[in-house]
Amino acid sequence: MKHMESLGFTELVSDLKELVHEVASQAQNSETQSEVLNEVEVLVGKFDPILDELRDNVKFKDHPPLKKAVESLGLELKRAKALVKNPETKSFSKQIEEVVHDLGRSLGLVLLASLEVSTDLKDKIGVLHKDLMSTRFDMSSFPSTSYDSGVVSELEIEEEIQEEERVCFGIDDVALQLKCGDDEQLKYALLELNELIGDKRVSSEWINDEGVIPILFNRLCTSNSGNRLSIVQLLRTIASDNADNKEKMADVGLLSVLVKSLVRDEDERREAVGLLLDLSGLQSVRRRLGRIQGCIVMLVALLNGDDAVASRHAGKLLKALSSNTQNALHMAEAGYFKPLVQYLKEGSDMSKILMATALSRMELTDQSRASLGEVGAIEPLVGMFSTGKLEAKLSALSALQNLSNLAENIQRLISSGIVASLLQLLFSVTSVLMTLREPASAILARIAQSESILVNQDVAQQMLSLLNLSSPVIQNHLLQALNSIASHSRASKVRRRMKENGAFQLLLPFLMETNIKIRSSALNLLYTLSKDLPEELTDQLGETYIKILINIMLSSTLDSEKAAAVGILGHLPISDKKVTDMLKRANLLPILVSLMTSRSEISTEPTCWLVESITGVFIRFTNPSDKKLQLYSAEQGVIPLLVKSLSSGSPVAKSRAATSLAQLSQNSSSLKKSRALRWSCVPPSADAFCEVHGGQCLVKSTFCLVKAGAISPMIQILEGKEREADEAVLGALATLLHDEIWENGSNYIAKKSGIPAIIKVLESGSIKAQEKALWILEKIFGVEEHIDKYGESAQVVLIDLAQQGDSRLKSATAKLLAQLELLQVQSSYF
Repeated sequence: MKHMESLGFTELVSDLKELVHEVASQAQNSETQSEVLNEVEVLVGKFDPILDELRDNVKFKDHPPLKKAVESLGLELKRAKALVKNPETKSFSKQIEEVVHDLGRSLGLVLLASLEVSTDLKDKIGVLHKDLMSTRFDMSSFPSTSYDSGVVSELEIEEEIQEEERVCFGIDDVALQLKCGDDEQLKYALLELNELIGDKRVSSEWINDEGVIPILFNRLCTSNSGNRLSIVQLLRTIASDNADNKEKMADVGLLSVLVKSLVRDEDERREAVGLLLDLSGLQSVRRRLGRIQGCIVMLVALLNGDDAVASRHAGKLLKALSSNTQNALHMAEAGYFKPLVQYLKEGSDMSKILMATALSRMELTDQSRASLGEVGAIEPLVGMFSTGKLEAKLSALSALQNLSNLAENIQRLISSGIVASLLQLLFSVTSVLMTLREPASAILARIAQSESILVNQDVAQQMLSLLNLSSPVIQNHLLQALNSIASHSRASKVRRRMKENGAFQLLLPFLMETNIKIRSSALNLLYTLSKDLPEELTDQLGETYIKILINIMLSSTLDSEKAAAVGILGHLPISDKKVTDMLKRANLLPILVSLMTSRSEISTEPTCWLVESITGVFIRFTNPSDKKLQLYSAEQGVIPLLVKSLSSGSPVAKSRAATSLAQLSQNSSSLKKSRALRWSCVPPSADAFCEVHGGQCLVKSTFCLVKAGAISPMIQILEGKEREADEAVLGALATLLHDEIWENGSNYIAKKSGIPAIIKVLESGSIKAQEKALWILEKIFGVEEHIDKYGESAQVVLIDLAQQGDSRLKSATAKLLAQLELLQVQSSYF
C-alpha cells in the first residue's frame, strides 16, 4: 500500500476498502479471542458500504479536509490490522477497545468534513459512529496465554504503525463547523473541540481569535437538546481554563441565553446553573443576573426541585446574588424568604425598612406566611416595632399585619410579647404615633382570634375603654377583637367582667351607627355577651333597643346582621310574658316568618345563622302553656317553616325546630277533643282524620305532627350521622305516645320505619337522648307485634348498653330487657 498522502481520493478510499477486508478476514480466522474478534469483524465490515458511497461521489474528490479525515481513518484501520494480527497480548482487550473508539472518532471527522453528504449516508455514518463509540469489552473474561510473546507483539504493533503519521482533522475546519455546520456536523465538531482542549492542542488565544465563546452561545440558542448540553459543558471547560474567558461570558446578552437553559432538560439545567455559579465570582455577573427577567424565579424553582446537584448549586448562587437587596426582594417574591429574613435580622436600618415595607405589600399565600413564620421573620419585625424609629415601626407593623392572617403566626406574635406594646401604642396621644394605631388595632383583632390572648387578663377591659377614643377603623378592629375574646370557650370570667364594667351601656349606642361595619361588629359582640344573662337582658335592652333591633332586621341587607339582631332577641327570657307581649306588639313574628320565607336557598354561614336565630325565637312563640300564642304562631305560618327546617337546616336549627314542634304537639290531643265537641254536627273529613289522635286534625288548629308531615324528616335526623338534634326529635316523637294515644303513636312510628332509628340512638346518642329513646321503646314494645319484629335487634344493643353504658341508664335498660323477657324485673344483675 502506497503512502496515503501521495494517493488520490478515489485510490485512497479503494485502499481503505482493501484494508477493511484484511482486518475482517484476520478477525474471522483468528483462533484466540474469538468472541471479541467476531464483534470487531462485524463492526469493521460496516465500513464497506460507507466507503463505496464516498468513493463514487465526484464532489468529494477535491475536498482536502475530507481527504485528511479519510487518511486518519486509514491509520486507525492499520493499527487495528496490526493488533488483530497478534491477539495474544497481555492487554489485548483494552487495546482493541481503544482502537475501536478511535475508529469511531475518525469516522466522526469524516462526517464533519462532508459538507454535502446525503441524508442516507449521514445516517449510516451516524449509526456506525454510535456503535463504535459505545463498544465495550469485558476485560476480565479473556485469558492471556503468553506474556513473553505479548510483549514482543506490542512492540511489533508499535513498529508497524509508527511509519505512518496520524493526520488530524484540521482545527480551522472545526471552527468552521462550529459556526456553520448543521446539528449533526456541530455534534462532531463539539466532540473534536473538546478533545483539542483536553489535549491542550488549542490555546486560549485561538479560542479568542476564532470567537469560539460567542459562537457557542449563538449555537446554544438554535441547537437541539443534545448539542445544547455539550455546548454548556464545553463552556464550563473553557471558563475553568482561563479567567479572561469568564469575563467574555459575563456579557448580559450571553448570560440571558444561558439563563434560558435553566428551564430545559434536567442535564442541561444542571450544567447551566453550574456554569452560572462558576461565573458568579465576578461582581458584574452577580449584578447582571438579578436583572435578567425570570432568572431568580428559575433559580428558586431549581432550589426546590428534585435534582440534588442543581438544587445545591442554585442555593449557592442565590446566596451570592442575595448580597444585592433588590435580588433578595425578587427571591422573596418567588417564595424564597431566607435572604429577606436575614436582612431583617442583620441588615442596616434602611435595609430592614426596605424589606419590611416590601413584605407588607406582598400578596402572600398562607403557605408563604407559614414559611416566613418558620424562618423567623416575626421576631425581628417585633423588634423593629418595639425599638425602631417611626418609619421602622410603621413598616414593621404593616408587615406583621400581613403575616397575622395565619393562625400559626398569631401564636408566634403572642409569644413575642407584642400585645402589651400594641395596647400601649393605642393609648398613646403622641401625634407622631397616630399613624401606627390602625395597623396596631388590626393586628390586635387578629391576635384576639387565639385563645392564648386570655393570658393577658385585662386586655378586654383596656380595649373597651379605648372604644370611644378611637377612629371608626380602629373602633371596628377593637369590636372585632373583643368579640373574638368573648367568644372563646374559657372566657366566661372575661365576659362577666365586661358586663360588670358596663359593656352593654357602652355598646348599645353603636346599634344606631351609620357605619355598617361598626354596627355589625357591635351587634356580633352584643350577641356573644347576651348569651349569659337572659334575666338582665330585658332591662339592658328596653323597648327602645328592641325596636332598633327589629328595625335592623327589616332594613339591613346583611344576613349576618339580621342573624345577630334576631339572636339577641332570642336570648331574652322565654318565660317573661311581658317580653313576649312586647315582641308581639312590635310585630316580630310576621317579620321573622317573612325573613324565613324570603331567604336564599343557597346555604351560607350567615344564612344558617339566621335560620338558627329565627328557630330559636320560634320556641318562645310556641310555648305550650299559652295555646292562644300557639294558635297565633300557627296562623302566621310557623309550622311549615319548622318542618322545612328539619330537612334543610343546620343541626342547631333542626334541634330548635323539633323543640317548637314538640311544644305544639303537646296540645294536639286536647285541641282535637275541643274541636270534636265544638264541631260534632259537621260531617267528618276523610283527609282530616288522624290515625294517631283518632279524630279530625288540622295543622293550623291542632298542630298535629302527623298532618304537618314532620315525622319522616324527624326519623331521617335520627338515621343520620349528626347527633345534636336527637334529644329534641325524640322529645317530639314522645308526644305521640302519651295517655290514650300511645298505641296509635307506636304503630305510626313503626309504620314510618322509626323504630330502628330510635334503637340507633341507644348506640351513639348522648345520655339524655338515650334516656328518651329507652322511654319511647318501652312504650312501643308495649305492642306485641313490635317486639316480634324489632325485639331481637333491640336486645343486642340493650345488652351492650347494660354492660358498658352510663350507670344512670341501668334501671331503664333493665326494665326494658325485662319487658323483652330477657331479665326478671327485680334482677340483681344491676
